[in-house]
Amino acid sequence: MKISEIKKMSVAQRLQAMESLWDSFLYAGIEVDSPQWHGEVLAQRKAKIDNRQARFLSIEQLRKTR
Repeated sequence: MKISEIKKMSVAQRLQAMESLWDSFLYAGIEVDSPQWHGEVLAQRKAKIDNRQARFLSIEQLRKTR
């Protein structure tokens, strides 16, 4: 599939295509390793939580910032 074809798809169609691709990995038994930086970001976020420096937002609060 070409990018030009993907751009013609609706958002819902694109999301469904992505979901189908991820499902294809799952059902084929293919494991996808997360990149190293994912672990680093999670460790940083956990440290903020542990140090009580994390700030949590509700979905409504988050939407107001976008």
